[in-house]
Amino acid sequence: MDLAPLCRTIRRDVLESIHAAGSGHPGGSLSAVELLATLYFDVLSVDPARPDDPDRDRFLLSKGHAAPVLYSVLARRGFFDPALLPTLRQLGSPLQGHPHMERLPGLDCSSGSLGQGLSIANGLAMAARRTGRAYRTYCLMGDGEIQEGQVWEAAMTAAHFRLDTVCAIVDDNGVQLDGLTRDIMQVEPIGDKFRAFGWHVIEVDGHDLAVLRAAFDEAAATKGRPTVLVARTVKGKGVSFMEGKPAWHGKAPNDEELAAALAELG
Repeated sequence: MDLAPLCRTIRRDVLESIHAAGSGHPGGSLSAVELLATLYFDVLSVDPARPDDPDRDRFLLSKGHAAPVLYSVLARRGFFDPALLPTLRQLGSPLQGHPHMERLPGLDCSSGSLGQGLSIANGLAMAARRTGRAYRTYCLMGDGEIQEGQVWEAAMTAAHFRLDTVCAIVDDNGVQLDGLTRDIMQVEPIGDKFRAFGWHVIEVDGHDLAVLRAAFDEAAATKGRPTVLVARTVKGKGVSFMEGKPAWHGKAPNDEELAAALAELG
């Protein structure tokens, strides 16, 4: 399947839903589009008709503020009607500002408090091992998020218990809430840090669909230790005036900005 047209659709969904809500997080949602599109349409063993299948692969959006991209991907994958997307952040909508797993099919974790996703991924992987299930667990984190100490406790745990069904993904877009990651708290070299903790590390272009598919295949083939994809991405990818700009971490586009962004996307 050619995912490039789908990625454009997802970016439009992200922008239109955040615009309708009047709030949200476009920058880190747009940087993760290819990552989630590849996972849900090429990698994960999931069935929208059976969202609670005990043998399904699990995906955790640890950077829960990027919910708009996950909602779009779930809708386009068939977990719910895309007509719900414009209800993002509205009172009573299942599309809350951060994922709420009891409100929406296809979610494996409620998230929003940063730094917790990898610990949950470890727990799910341990449960699979104990129950003899073969599902894999994927966890997407932000590069700003890995400033949290709990992430590194979880990294030690995954390596210690040889949780080779865990695949972490770091959306390394270099920008966080109020500035560049390198200025707020340097996290580089991310790959070397995970290697030191005993992980198999794959460093990739997070917007190259073919490279991502090959990287996820390599992760699945790696035995005896967990894998992390360090995905080099661009905050606000696809919209020139948003790319690399901290101001677009958590700001909704106005009418004129939305029109300009959609025109760029085509």
